[in-house]
Amino acid sequence: MASAGEQLFAPPRRIAAEAVRQHVEQAAFLWAQRDNWGLEDPPDETVIGEIGQRVEVNLDGLRIAGAAAWPAAERQLDDFPDKGEFFVVGWMAIEQGDATRIDQTVAAAKKVDERRGLVGALAWHQPRKISHLVRDWLVAPDAFKRYLAVGACLEHGVDPRQLLARLVKDPDAMTRAFALRLAGTLKRADLAREMAAALQSDHDIVRLWSGWALTELGSGDLARAELRKAAVAGGADALTALRAAIKAGPEKDARAWMGGLIKSVATAALAVRGIGMLDDRSILPWLIERMKEPYVAVAACAAFLELFPKAREETRMFTVDPTELGPAFAKHFEDDVVSVAIPDRVEAWQAQAARRDGQSGIGWPKK
Repeated sequence: MASAGEQLFAPPRRIAAEAVRQHVEQAAFLWAQRDNWGLEDPPDETVIGEIGQRVEVNLDGLRIAGAAAWPAAERQLDDFPDKGEFFVVGWMAIEQGDATRIDQTVAAAKKVDERRGLVGALAWHQPRKISHLVRDWLVAPDAFKRYLAVGACLEHGVDPRQLLARLVKDPDAMTRAFALRLAGTLKRADLAREMAAALQSDHDIVRLWSGWALTELGSGDLARAELRKAAVAGGADALTALRAAIKAGPEKDARAWMGGLIKSVATAALAVRGIGMLDDRSILPWLIERMKEPYVAVAACAAFLELFPKAREETRMFTVDPTELGPAFAKHFEDDVVSVAIPDRVEAWQAQAARRDGQSGIGWPKK
């Protein structure tokens, strides 16, 4: 073991700049890829977990490099100011406790309105590492910081207690929506009145998450109409609205609503996807028929995977080249790359599962 004197005069660690650059690039790319997989319908948790392990390996390299990683990280962010790069820079600034760089990163993200990467960086750290930031940002004059702080609470399942009553009425629509989502996740029944009031907001995003939160409290009857409207309107949160609208129940009423949607080409895919959210595996023969129809095939595949997640292991049942299913699919999708199920193979899988279980009907293992 080296003596104290030898340690004092030891040469500085040599950092391989090229290796550090690769760690920065890989961490940014892999985290963005992991985030994108999380947005898939339905998400593949196995793949997300595997990518997360690879992210952590590259973050370990950045931990070892320490401050020497900043030149590579800053160049990467300048060249590609995207969510993955903001994740890396935000994570590094928090990891190193560099208050100046944290503020600079937040300001840069605010300038391009990139939120996901920084929320991801806050989520990756342990609560104790970010608690001082979150406490300060929850009451910050800057709405962007308040949004990030609510996002951190949501990711870690932390209740900001009395502050949440103020945040669900925040003047910033995005922060208010995020706070309503947090209130619903935490089952904050004491904020039900504020949730109901938010249904009258001028902002779609606020109405959506207020309805979602009320549904989490078991008061979906108040929000049902708004949630159905948001689902039919489409957009990034349409599936969230659809799932909440179905949960708002009653199931018989939800089935009737989706029965109406399926009569229109414009809303049929939404109905097929929603029927797959009812946890009714007996609909598989019906779903297989929908897989043969190009305009609802993607929704039918997603519904199938939600009902039978283990089917992912049977990769031969799926394709990302819809033209394999014939000219109607080729015409509908053209050059689009989407994942669809191959109906004949799903049908064969269904028959094999029934034989394996020794039943004449559909016998399925639990999810």
